[in-house]
Amino acid sequence: MKLRMRFGKEGIVKFIGHLDIMRYFQKAFRRANVDITYSQGYHPHPCLSFASPLGVGLESRGEYLDMEVNSFDDLEAMKDAVNAQMVEGIVVYSIRHLPDQAKNAMSIIAAADYEVGFREDMVPCDGEQLRAAVESFMSRPEIRVIKKTKKSEREIDIRPLIYQMVVQENGKIFMQVAAGSATNLKPELVMQTLCRLESLEENDYAWLVTRCDMYADKGNEQTGRQLVSLEDFAE
Repeated sequence: MKLRMRFGKEGIVKFIGHLDIMRYFQKAFRRANVDITYSQGYHPHPCLSFASPLGVGLESRGEYLDMEVNSFDDLEAMKDAVNAQMVEGIVVYSIRHLPDQAKNAMSIIAAADYEVGFREDMVPCDGEQLRAAVESFMSRPEIRVIKKTKKSEREIDIRPLIYQMVVQENGKIFMQVAAGSATNLKPELVMQTLCRLESLEENDYAWLVTRCDMYADKGNEQTGRQLVSLEDFAE
C-alpha cells in the first residue's frame, strides 16, 4: 500500500543534509513501528522516496515523502506515532493513502513555491523599491543567465520558468518556479539574477528561503498549466 507524507523542516535542522534526513526517517519509522515494505534481493532497502531534495540551509513547510507499507490501521495514529519520534524542527503534517497505480512524487513534481525573507538589517532596500524591482524584473520578456551543472554551463532564459513572483505584505518575496527532473530553477539563482539586473545589493547570506509547497501539473496542451499540490494529487 502506498502512502504520501507531508512534513516540515525548520529551525536548526535546516543544516542537516538530504541523505542524513533520509537515514533519520528510516530510523524514526522503525521506532514508531511503521510497517515499511522492503525491496527484494541481497541488499533490501525500505521503499521510501522523497519528492525533491531540499538544499542545506533552506527551511520548508512542504516536503513530501512517498512510502510503501505492508499494513496500517489508522493514518492519524501513524502520524502521531511518527511525530513522537521526531526531533525539534521536523513535523509531520499529514499522511494520505495513494492508489496502487499512483506515480511517486519525484516523477510528477512540476513546480514549487518559495518564500524569501531577509535577515535583520540586511534588507537590500525599502518595501516600495523592492516591489518596483520585482515588478520590473517580471516585466522582462526574457531573463538570460548562465546555468552551471556538474558537467557544463550554458546560457538559458529563465523567465518562462518563473510562474509567479511578488512582494507580499509582510515584505517577503513569494515566487513559484519550475521544479522537477526536466526543469528545475533554484530560488537562489532567481534572487541573484534579480539583484544583478535591478541593481540591488546581492548578499546570499541575507536571504532566508523557505519552500512552502510542491505541485504536480495535471494540465495539457489544450487546458494549459494546472498545478495541484502533491498533498492532493494522487494520479
